[in-house]
Amino acid sequence: MRFISFAFLLLFSLPAAAINLPQESRVPGGIALIPLTNLNSQTAPSAWYRGNRVMVIPSQATAYAEQAPWLAVIGIPLSAKANQPQLMKTDGQRFPFTIQDKAYKEQRLTVTNKRHVNPNTQDLARYKREKAEMVAAFKSWSTPKLSTVQFDLPASGRFSSPFGLKRFFNDQPRNPHSGLDIAGGQGGAIQAPAAGKVVAVGEYFFNGNTVIVDHGYGLTTMYCHMSKIDVNIGDQLNSGDSIGKIGKTGRVTGPHLHWSVSLNNTRVDPLLFVAQ
Repeated sequence: MRFISFAFLLLFSLPAAAINLPQESRVPGGIALIPLTNLNSQTAPSAWYRGNRVMVIPSQATAYAEQAPWLAVIGIPLSAKANQPQLMKTDGQRFPFTIQDKAYKEQRLTVTNKRHVNPNTQDLARYKREKAEMVAAFKSWSTPKLSTVQFDLPASGRFSSPFGLKRFFNDQPRNPHSGLDIAGGQGGAIQAPAAGKVVAVGEYFFNGNTVIVDHGYGLTTMYCHMSKIDVNIGDQLNSGDSIGKIGKTGRVTGPHLHWSVSLNNTRVDPLLFVAQ
């Protein structure tokens, strides 16, 4: 198995050690790294983008150390438009930035369960309730006593669908693909890629058996279509702990793990966090 690591700095008081940052890609579904100039606070300032709190890390031992003491790590939504100015705010400061457009590929899938393509009224009501539960989990904000978080892939297998695909189910357009699909086979192991707290567990209409884990400072990960769930809400996980098994529950065409990485309640391309 090939392990791919992701490194984040999540504690605000650390020794001067190398900090591995996600790759900056100022596109829809990407990442913006914004030095917080003119902010010399000894504690991390609160930063906000599109109504969601943003991860802020000390810039020491990064390429941004000489520019500012703090660095914001911002997830940019897939819905963002290149011709629309972007704005992050802190107390008393405004940090405008721009993004470029990105053309994602298309994917056309045939779904045999017609209700997963055209849900009925009851299905839509259920989806609305489940979406509210998932959004609450994505907005989790905690400050764990951790110096770093390193992500390994949560499952073994090929990448069957990349992030950002413009998706068509039975030739009908749907929301872009907001995660990375790993085709590990029915019953394949799903493991926690880093320490975190389970903040949502459910059997959802589209996502099937699902788990959401809060890793701190607005960073969450989601695991969908599972055949078995091994955790409960409130469980504290260590890296490598079992989350469950790969399956084909919910809206799928075959067994796989849909894995999402979210920053500031925004699903971003997981491959931007791959250590090259």
